[in-house]
Amino acid sequence: MMFRRLREIYYVSWADLAFMKHNILNVILMSLMSPILYLIAFGYGLGGSATIEYGGEQIKYVSFMLPGIIALSTLSSSFTSTATRMNVQRLYYKSFDEMLMCPIHYSSIVIGKSILGILRGLLSSIVIFIIGLALDIGMIPSLGFFAMVLLSCIAFSLLGETAALVVKTHQGMSLFNTLIVLPMTFLCGTFFSTASLPPIFQGILYMIPLTYSSELIRATALGAEFPWILLIALLAYTVVFYFINLYLIKTRRV
Repeated sequence: MMFRRLREIYYVSWADLAFMKHNILNVILMSLMSPILYLIAFGYGLGGSATIEYGGEQIKYVSFMLPGIIALSTLSSSFTSTATRMNVQRLYYKSFDEMLMCPIHYSSIVIGKSILGILRGLLSSIVIFIIGLALDIGMIPSLGFFAMVLLSCIAFSLLGETAALVVKTHQGMSLFNTLIVLPMTFLCGTFFSTASLPPIFQGILYMIPLTYSSELIRATALGAEFPWILLIALLAYTVVFYFINLYLIKTRRV
C-alpha cells in the first residue's frame, strides 16, 4: 500500500520534476535574485554596521536578517513554484482536470503537486545558507535548522496549492499574491524583530505562518532557545493547508 502511494506521488510529480531538471539554472537564478538583493540592500547597505538585540544579547543586524531571508525564500520559491505551475495547468492546459480522472488517490495528488515547490524552496534556501557561511555571518548548521526549512517549504508549497485550487483566473492569482504574499514578505519578522511592535500588531503577525517560519529558522540558525509552541503552530498550519487541498479536490471545487 505504501509503495503504491509513493509510486502515485511520483507519477503526479514527474512532469514538474522534469520541468525543474531542464530549467535548473533558471530556477536557481530566479530563486536567488530577490534574497541577494535584500541581503545587499538591507543587510549591508542600510544595516551594515548596525546591531540588534536577539536572545538577550546584541548581534549584527545582517546575522539577524539572513535567517529571515531564508524563511522568506521558502515562502517565495515554494509558493510561487506550486501556485504558478498549477494555475497554468488548471486554467490553460486543462491537464489538472485530466489527472483528476485517473485512478489515483486524492492524497497522492495533493502531495505530488507540492513536490516541485518543496524542492525549489529547499534548493534556494540551502544556496543562501551556503552564502551565509561563506560570508561568516554567524549561522550554525544543524539538523534542526534544515528540518525547519523543510517544514516551511512544505507549508508554503501546500499554501500555493490552495491558492491555485481556489482562484479561477490568472488575474485572481496576481491578486492573491498582492493581498496575501506581498504583505507577508515585509511584515513577518523577516527584516525586524516582532518584539519591537505593540502587542496588538504582534497578535496580528502571529496569525500568519511566515512569522512562525522566520522565528523557527532564526532560532535554529543562531543557536537560540527553541520556540516549541511556534513549531506546533506551523505544523498546525501545514496540516490545515493539506486538508483544505484534499477537500477541494475531493469535492471537485477546483
